[in-house]
Amino acid sequence: MPDPAQPARQRVIDAAAKRGIRIDVVTFDGSTHTAQAAADAIGVQLGQIVKSLVFVAPADPVSDDDTRLQAIVALVRGTDRVDIGKLASVTGRPRMRRATAREATVATGYVIGGIPPFAHRERLPVVMDPALDGYPEVWAAAGTPNDVFAITPVALAMISDALVAPCAEDVPPAELTA
Repeated sequence: MPDPAQPARQRVIDAAAKRGIRIDVVTFDGSTHTAQAAADAIGVQLGQIVKSLVFVAPADPVSDDDTRLQAIVALVRGTDRVDIGKLASVTGRPRMRRATAREATVATGYVIGGIPPFAHRERLPVVMDPALDGYPEVWAAAGTPNDVFAITPVALAMISDALVAPCAEDVPPAELTA
């Protein structure tokens, strides 16, 4: 049954259903907008959390026109950071930077902390780091900072139309707690 009280979550559920995948969204009273908060709330390893991070680059990679930007979504483990050089290389967009909160929301249709790996406002390129394949199940945001869902890495790549390519750098454990 559609949830009119939470259209962002419902867009994610509906988009998954259109691709033949049923997701069960878990809603928490408290926010799960950080990877650590999500892992703690769900009771899984930090690496099982999918971070959907938005980057932007000039829409035309060979032009000097930086006014029109193309958003790109990188999917990495909760323990990792995106390596912008690797992401730029696999997307062919050398002048890439992290999107501002406003740019990310405009491009995806969701607020930071709730950005899902698919069901964005417009069709966006998605790159998924293969390290996510190290888990039988991963958890991603489902449209709000309080909603998450579990999915296999194979289904995640399929449903998000992701290019699976290295785009992350490991974060030393000491930096995870800092």
